[in-house]
Amino acid sequence: MPHAFDPDGKRLPIKLDSTSNGEFVPVPLGPVNRGANRLAQDWAGENARRLGLGRRAFMLSACGAASTLLAFNRANAVAGKTGGFFDVPEVAAVDAEVAADRLDGREFVFDVQGHFVGQNGLGRTRLGDSDQFIKDIFLDSDTDMMVLSFIPSRRETELLTIQEADTTRRIVEAMEGTHRLLLHGRANPNQDGDLQGMDELAERWGVSAWKCYTQWGPDGRGFFLHDEDTGLRLIEKARALGVKNICVHKGLPFGQRSYKHSLASDIGVVAKMFPDVNFLVYHSGFISGQAEGPYDPKRGEGVDELIRSVEENGVPRDANVYAELGSTWRFALRDPDTAAHIIGKLVKHIGEKNVLYGSDCIWYGSPQDQIQALRTFQISEELQEKHGYAKLTPTLRAQIFGLNAARPYNIDIGEILKRAQGDAVEMRRAAYRERPDPHYLTFGPKTRREFLANLKVRGGSLI
Repeated sequence: MPHAFDPDGKRLPIKLDSTSNGEFVPVPLGPVNRGANRLAQDWAGENARRLGLGRRAFMLSACGAASTLLAFNRANAVAGKTGGFFDVPEVAAVDAEVAADRLDGREFVFDVQGHFVGQNGLGRTRLGDSDQFIKDIFLDSDTDMMVLSFIPSRRETELLTIQEADTTRRIVEAMEGTHRLLLHGRANPNQDGDLQGMDELAERWGVSAWKCYTQWGPDGRGFFLHDEDTGLRLIEKARALGVKNICVHKGLPFGQRSYKHSLASDIGVVAKMFPDVNFLVYHSGFISGQAEGPYDPKRGEGVDELIRSVEENGVPRDANVYAELGSTWRFALRDPDTAAHIIGKLVKHIGEKNVLYGSDCIWYGSPQDQIQALRTFQISEELQEKHGYAKLTPTLRAQIFGLNAARPYNIDIGEILKRAQGDAVEMRRAAYRERPDPHYLTFGPKTRREFLANLKVRGGSLI
C-alpha cells in the first residue's frame, strides 16, 4: 500500500524552513541552514542505500531523523557554531536500535502552546480540519496533552473561536480521552468586550488560562500588564474568576507600532505584585532574527529583558514566572549557539522548574521534529563552564517537556498517564504507528506576502 504523503521521500523528518507562526515575518534560511538541508538530503540517500531501504522508508525511521540531526551538526560545526549540538551517535544514522534508543522518549509531553486554525484561517491543505489536527498532534508526535491557544484578531475575524476550540477538545474526549486538550480564553483588555466575556469563558467553557497580547490592540496600540486601566484590570478579573494562569505573548514583535509593549519589561513588576498569579511568558521574549548570547542586563530586549525584569523586581527562581519555548525553540534550531544560550539562560535565571515546552503547532505541522530535537540537544561543556549553564540531563528535559507545566495547570500526571494507557487516542496511536504516514509539511506563512495576507485577515498592521 503506497504512502499518501511524499512517496519519494523528498521531505526531511526534521523540518528546517522559513515558516512562521503567523505572528512574525518569516525569516529566510541562511546559507548554513540551506547547506545543512542539502547535506541531510545527500546523507539520507546514502544511508538509505546502505540499509537497503527506499528514501521514504528511511525518512520514516528513527535513522532518518538521526541522520538529519547529524547533518545539521556537521554543517554547524563547519560554520564554527559549536555552542550547542544534537547529541546523537554517528552510528544512529544506520543502526535502528541505537537511533530509537536516542530519539524515542518516555517523557510526559505537555505542549502548552498549540493552535488549531478554524474556518477563518489562512493555511495550506486541511489546516482547519480537526482530524488533521488530531493526526499531527496525537498520532504523528509523542504529545500527551496540549493547550489550545489563540492569535490576536478582531472578534469578527478570530482565527479560532472558542466554540471551534471546544469542538476539537470534545472530539478527543469523545474518543474516551483523558482531557488531552485544555483551552485558553482570549483576554485583551484594550478591546471592547473582552474583559466582560471572561465570565462566560470561565463558566461555560472551562478555560484553564487566559491568553493576551500586550503589543496588540484594535487601534494599533498595546498596553503593559501594570497599566491601571488595562493590564491590572485583566489580572484582577482573572483572580476573581479563580483562573490564575495568564499566558502573555512577549517577543516576536509584529512591527514597530507598540514595539515597546512586546518587551517583557512589565513581567517582573506584576509577578511581584501578584504572587498568587502564574505568568506564562510565551516565546520568553525572544525576537526572531536576533541572536541570543550570554545574559546582558543592559541589552533591554529579547530573553535578557525578561530575566532583567524578573530579577530586578526580586521575583525568585522557580516562582510564578514561567518561560515558554513556543516558536522560540523551533527558530533556535537554526543556530545551536543561540539555542544553547536561550535554554541555558532560562534554566539558570528563571529556574529549572519554570521552563516550559511549547511547539506553536500546527503552524509548523506535527511537533515531533521539535520533540526529537529537544530530546537530543546538548549545551557544550565550554558554555556550561563559562556561563554556569546546566547540562541537559534526562531529568531536566523531562521537567521542560511536561512536568513543569503540571504545576500551574494543577495536573495530576500519574492519574493522567494511568487513564491514557488504554484510551482510544492511545489505541489509535498504536494502530497508526504500525504503518505511520506523516506528511512532514509546515502550514504557517513562509514568505512576507503570505504573512501580510494572514495579518490582513486578522485586522492587523505592521506599521
